Amino acid sequence: METAEEVNVSKRADVAAKGEAAIKPEFLTTKDKFHGLLDSEWQGSKREKASESDAVEDSKETSLEEPEPKRLKQNFEGRPDGKRLRGQNKSRPHTKPTAYDEKRLCHSIIQNKECPFGAKCFFDHDIVKYMDSKPSDIGETCHIYETFGKCAYGLSCRFAKAHTTPDFKSMEKADLVKVYEGRTMVKNNMSKELQGRLRKRSVSFEKSEKYLKTLSDNKDKGAQQGNAGEKQPVSTEEKTTSDKQSAPVKTVGPLTDADVIKLRPCEKKQVDFQDKLYLAPLTTCGNLPFRRVCKRFGADITCGEMAMCTNLLQGHQSEWALLRRHESEDVFGIQVEGSFPDTMTRCAELINNNTEVDFVDINSGCPIDLVYNKGGGCGLMTRTRKFERIVKGMNYVLDVPLTVKIRTGVQEKSNIAHKLIPEMKNWGVSMITLHGRSREQRYTKLADWDYITTCAKLASPIPLFGNGDILSYEDAMKAKETGVSGIMIARGALIKPWIFTEIKESRHWDISSSERLDILKDFSNFGLEHWGSDTRGVERTRTFLLEWLSFLCRYIPVGLLERVPQKINERPPYYMGRNYLETLMASQNVEDWIRISEMLLGPVPKNFEFLPKHKANSYK
Repeated sequence: METAEEVNVSKRADVAAKGEAAIKPEFLTTKDKFHGLLDSEWQGSKREKASESDAVEDSKETSLEEPEPKRLKQNFEGRPDGKRLRGQNKSRPHTKPTAYDEKRLCHSIIQNKECPFGAKCFFDHDIVKYMDSKPSDIGETCHIYETFGKCAYGLSCRFAKAHTTPDFKSMEKADLVKVYEGRTMVKNNMSKELQGRLRKRSVSFEKSEKYLKTLSDNKDKGAQQGNAGEKQPVSTEEKTTSDKQSAPVKTVGPLTDADVIKLRPCEKKQVDFQDKLYLAPLTTCGNLPFRRVCKRFGADITCGEMAMCTNLLQGHQSEWALLRRHESEDVFGIQVEGSFPDTMTRCAELINNNTEVDFVDINSGCPIDLVYNKGGGCGLMTRTRKFERIVKGMNYVLDVPLTVKIRTGVQEKSNIAHKLIPEMKNWGVSMITLHGRSREQRYTKLADWDYITTCAKLASPIPLFGNGDILSYEDAMKAKETGVSGIMIARGALIKPWIFTEIKESRHWDISSSERLDILKDFSNFGLEHWGSDTRGVERTRTFLLEWLSFLCRYIPVGLLERVPQKINERPPYYMGRNYLETLMASQNVEDWIRISEMLLGPVPKNFEFLPKHKANSYK
């Protein structure tokens, strides 16, 4: 006799359930069979051992619990009714970063230098003792050593045997070291000197102060006129004095570097935005290793993750890390968020003087409460006077184009972008990106591309990029027909980063599971370059890999689809892949993501904990 779940599967074989992708009947399965296959095929996994020791309890329950070290239990004691808080992942527990090393080796020992702290040093100096307690190596070859000729992490590297002699000395490949000598792979690093000046508030913001003074003067004049009630007559003497002051100053001799000149729009650095594929700035997942993966697949424009302007001005290292740019990113921008003209203008000048960027983007589309309640993100769309001052101030101090990212509006049925766009053209914006949803709407409905079409006509001749629901080259072709200058891709790139190749080659790519695993290997190697190959770097790479896998699991292979292409709003039902790896990659369970990470980065530490930001219910 068929179970209720099997009956549902047979029904879906005839007609796909509402909101689910249409998959060929021979690949459809049930939840129990899906997880049963994954569990039976995975040899030596921790969850299988736990299920063997507790087989009686597992037979009584329909779902399997996660191993205790991996699962982060959610506590709802703060609520009087004990229920889960709804919306924006409020149930996500706030935990402190986990320390995976009981004792870390002193950096001076790794670099063969004398430690300046001596006996007072907190870190370990005994190499033999450290090597005995150090976790076993992950693999036999070190990607950093094989690529650059030497590994900066030395004995602390989790692949140390590949470049360490029996007497614990680090080896080097002289030919590779010479190739990369003096070459800066990653730019926009904050120096200790700049961080010190920012913390002491000794950084000069000459252009910003000049612009902000004009705002202050205009405000004072407006207040005086308001108090007077009517305009006071200007005397002939005052008028003559003001005319003399406003008259152009005649200069003699050649133009020197000392002369202060405000760049006209035509003299600023120009960026060709026309017909480009723009990888959206993605919080958490849009890190530098992920952007490198997308560049390989054909992304034309990349942008760093959203940075808070106040944190940049205060010299926060974690915020400045979001500005880093790899040498492969030929057209790169920085996105900043703020709600006041003074901080945003100073931040723009700071970026202009201390980083290498092709454009700066204002995030006026962020929907999260933390940003919106302070007047930033979407809040700027309803505060047009402040928005105008921010745009004009940043434009005044920047030598590169200024772009803006907005939504259709704040409320779901009240679009205001069409009112803002003509004004932004006068403010000096070089490019506008429009996400076809409001703040309240989030992802509950499809993006409104008809409205994007209307706004693209209003924005002309300024380029306007459309954003929303692009997951295939067919979606991209339809988007281009609306008259937009280019396309921004966000979730589509997270679900399938090869979407840029599909669009440029106008085809559906039935990518194999082994090819997808190679993409994850590339990301892991880029992560080890970026975050380090020691234990901390490996686990940080793993965390960001797992965050990305929470999106990658939504991809359905082209060969399994009954109707091509897959739509971004269609959730995948339970299905069996064409091989075990393809089935494993289709799992939306966090344990299976951890299994994939263990294929690339070795076993997780005993105290490892992970809960994805974007997918709280990722447990069976």
